[in-house]
Amino acid sequence: MSSDLSVLHAIVLGLVEGLTEFLPISSTGHLLVAQRVLGLGGTEDADMALDTYAICIQAGAIAAVLVLYRQRIAQLVQGLGGRSEDGRRLLIALVAAFIPAAAIGVALSDPIRSALFGVGPVAGAWIVGGLAILWVTRKPWSNGGTATLEELTVRHALIIGLAQALALWPGVSRSLVTILAGLALGYTMRAAVEFSFLLGLVTLTAATAYEGVRSGGQLVDTFGVATPLLGLAVAFVSAVLAVRWMVSWLQSRGLAVFGWYRIAIGVVAVTAIALG
Repeated sequence: MSSDLSVLHAIVLGLVEGLTEFLPISSTGHLLVAQRVLGLGGTEDADMALDTYAICIQAGAIAAVLVLYRQRIAQLVQGLGGRSEDGRRLLIALVAAFIPAAAIGVALSDPIRSALFGVGPVAGAWIVGGLAILWVTRKPWSNGGTATLEELTVRHALIIGLAQALALWPGVSRSLVTILAGLALGYTMRAAVEFSFLLGLVTLTAATAYEGVRSGGQLVDTFGVATPLLGLAVAFVSAVLAVRWMVSWLQSRGLAVFGWYRIAIGVVAVTAIALG
């Protein structure tokens, strides 16, 4: 095991984060497994720094959403200033959806990290989530309803926020549960995906800021500044590409491919555990 974060390690982790953050396959789960495959960690300080980096590297994906959805972000800013009624309603919905996972995450952060941040729990969540996707694709609402993002109510936002709390378990996927919740509530695929991205922007920003303030110093002491920033830059570029591809794919082909992928990678992980 290595306590160093090399340039190659940073690039690989940045690619993993950017490509998986907004896809319904769990970026945190992929990062945890990637760290094990790369042989990173091994000391208490290095393991804690890696856990912090797995959260802080999300800043690259946050920047991708800011760029790709800058017009919607501008609408939210106008809503905050009282210049857009649609922006104000959407902003209130985002706050309502953010609260459940934030409260649960802060209250249970340490137990979740000690009990669920491992390959075994991640593999189980991958497989269960994959089976759930395949089950959902058989339902008539799996391709979405007719409600648009402008019609999102505070009640529905709270329900989506409660679903997001399930993703505190690495491997579940925040993107997956929020998109499925939106579809089940009758929103279009486009609306469900866009709200998932916007809610991710709020949630990831809060989580990154919280972890950065709490453990950022240890991250810098362990890995320095330049190499982690390289990972953030790689995460930004790969997240832009992944989001563009995902939006196009879901509009025409649906979620099933992600279900099969999750099952396959979960089985591979379980097999690796069994083989030691």
